[in-house]
Amino acid sequence: MDVRTIELKKTILEDNDRDADLLRQQLRDEGTYYLNVMSSPGSGKTTTLIRTIRTLQDMAAGQQKESLRIGVMEADIDSDVDARTIIEETGVPAVQLHTGGMCHLDADMSRQGLAELGAKDLDLVFLENVGNLVCPAEFDTGAVKSVVILSVPEGDDKPLKYPLMFQEVDAVLVNKIDAAPVFDFDEERFRKNLQTCNADAPVFFLSAATGEGAQQWCGWLDEQVRNFLGR
Repeated sequence: MDVRTIELKKTILEDNDRDADLLRQQLRDEGTYYLNVMSSPGSGKTTTLIRTIRTLQDMAAGQQKESLRIGVMEADIDSDVDARTIIEETGVPAVQLHTGGMCHLDADMSRQGLAELGAKDLDLVFLENVGNLVCPAEFDTGAVKSVVILSVPEGDDKPLKYPLMFQEVDAVLVNKIDAAPVFDFDEERFRKNLQTCNADAPVFFLSAATGEGAQQWCGWLDEQVRNFLGR
């Protein structure tokens, strides 16, 4: 008797890709820029988002531009610590998404979270994805663009160890550069390692804690969002 083999992972990913494309078109029609932010635990995602939101707000005020309407979705297996922190520190709306033990967010989860957040009334929505450098890279969330945050203590070899993550992103943020003197992190070595899987992604070196480098990163992001919105 012949045995049929079904590649479940391939089917799941293909179904998700279709959902993601539909969500991306919906967001474009509604005028919402959705940014997927990925990293390992402890890299400083939440602190980076807080610094980014504050810097974007300050830039808009300083340049006499209309402030972007910003919201945040925090994805975790459990707890609501990060969503509460975002609301308390920035005042922007945030929702906590519990994945039920799953180590990533997919397009359908994104759709549910965006609806709960009221994304159609927002210009920019950040997704702080579940913290790891493996699963989130495999699932398209429907985001306009994706970025990964790597912290200096993690080392400059991560593009070699997790090539799919660095291959899939549109920009790379290297956080905690204020700690560089303590760790063996070589900027040029990191750039060479990144070249092996993604030669096009811009790299931004910053310290979310001190604000160093935040202007360069936020200047790039602000331009991306306003071009998307036609402003």
